[in-house]
This record gives sequence, structure tokens and C-alpha cells, in this order.
Amino acid sequence: MALFEAGPRPDPNEAIHLNSNAPLTPSATTATVSSAESTVPSAVPTLRPAVPAPTSIDEYLAGHADPIGAIAATLRAKFDAGLPQTSAQLWHGHPVWLQDGIPVAGFKAYASFVTVLFWRGQRVTDASGKLDASGAKEMGSVKLRVAEDVDAELFDDWLRQINALDPA
Repeated sequence: MALFEAGPRPDPNEAIHLNSNAPLTPSATTATVSSAESTVPSAVPTLRPAVPAPTSIDEYLAGHADPIGAIAATLRAKFDAGLPQTSAQLWHGHPVWLQDGIPVAGFKAYASFVTVLFWRGQRVTDASGKLDASGAKEMGSVKLRVAEDVDAELFDDWLRQINALDPA
């Protein structure tokens, strides 16, 4: 299967007139642009208007449909309750809980999962084996796909351990 249709090649020394009505080659598919006489290939991408970035955790949560939105809302409640000495804010575009300006925990929502981040997660004892401690420095993470993946007892234990650690 050829990528381009066979046909005569344009002379590379010939000028191309932008207001020409001549069909474009090698593609035979064209679309008319507004009321102008010119044509453009139909494969020209349509630009979408920019979506403003969220400015608060509430806006961040509102921007995600279920099941991702439900996971994010559950995590926010868990982190708010389990990390009372921290302050929550958007940090690099996603919710993060900081202690004395140092990140402790956070999460980032994607289209089909949420990644939970514990900056000192490699210092947490995890008998479940769910906490991935293979990241850089002391980072630990876990991916969640549905709200039921948030094991309340397990998260409470992880957060208790995070609280017991000295600030970095």
C-alpha cells in the first residue's frame, strides 16, 4: 500500500501561488475554508480552546469525572484527616500536602488511574506490598483505578507512619 497517490510531481522550480484554485497533490481530499476560493487539506488539525489550569484543589477535583474523581475526593479526605500538621495546595499542577514547605504526600490524576505519591514512602513499612518503593530518592507510590482501591486501614497506617517521620 503506497503512502501517496501516484501522479505527476510538481516542478520544484515552479512557484506555488497561495490563491490558486488548483487541487493540492498528492492528496485528492480538500476542504473549502470559509468563503475564500482557496482549499486546504482536510487533515489540517482543529485547534481546541485552551482549558484554564485549576487554581485550587476544589477546581482540580471538579475537573475529573468518576471513577477518577471519586478516587481523588476519597484521597483528599484521607490526607486532610491523616496529615493534620500539613498544608494542602496545588503544587506543580496537582494536590500536595506539605509540612513546613516540604512535600509529604500527594496525588496526580490521569485518564484511567490516580498515582498516589509519598515523598518518604520508602521509609514506610508496607506489609501489603502495594506501595511501590522503586522511585528516586525516598519516593513511594501506588496506582489506583477505582475508589475501592483506597484501602482505608492501609492508607491510615501509611499516613500514621508518614506522620511519625521527622520532617526531611
